[in-house]
Amino acid sequence: MQASTGKFIVIEGLEGAGKSSAVALVQSFLQQLTGNMPVCTREPGGTPLAEKIRTLVKTVDATDPLCDEAECLLMYAARAQLVNNVIKPALLRGEWVLGDRHNLSSLAYQGGGRGLMPLVQTISRATLGEFKPHLTLYLDIPPAVGMARAASRGALDRIEQQALTFFERARATYLSLAAADDTIVVIDANQPLAQVHRDIRHTLAQRLGSC
Repeated sequence: MQASTGKFIVIEGLEGAGKSSAVALVQSFLQQLTGNMPVCTREPGGTPLAEKIRTLVKTVDATDPLCDEAECLLMYAARAQLVNNVIKPALLRGEWVLGDRHNLSSLAYQGGGRGLMPLVQTISRATLGEFKPHLTLYLDIPPAVGMARAASRGALDRIEQQALTFFERARATYLSLAAADDTIVVIDANQPLAQVHRDIRHTLAQRLGSC
């Protein structure tokens, strides 16, 4: 099948949910579907300036701890750069875009996890307007399981070092938002990897068409 217009597909999930392998799988699926490699992005990051912001929000600085409100503002500064300089131009060219995280992360992490939902919603409307992904795959996993996986990979960054209750609030927010939005599909990431990938391929074929 040859797609005629570009779409924005996003992979979401808590730490340790398996986003990296899911991104690789979806990238391959989209390449077969469209005949072209999708534009791949990550958040925060994806542009030179946004990557500098990524370093700021991921790094622990005991001399000047990043406050929750500043973290939220930096996330949206990076996202605005990425959306306006990479994602929207690619979509206008008819290309497909595959994102490793997008706005749903801020709603879950800064909105739910940090308890800043009114601020997050205000900034989201101001910076994104009605712009949103065509399809989001949310990889759902119990926070304790995900954090154990993340810890096994090596040193944890500043956000990964948050208390388990932070990730529990973020997960509850993810699930609540997914239940209210039919463009968000929940994938059980606590299954064996092969089953997770089967569920992803099934969802993509159902929502986008077979390749």
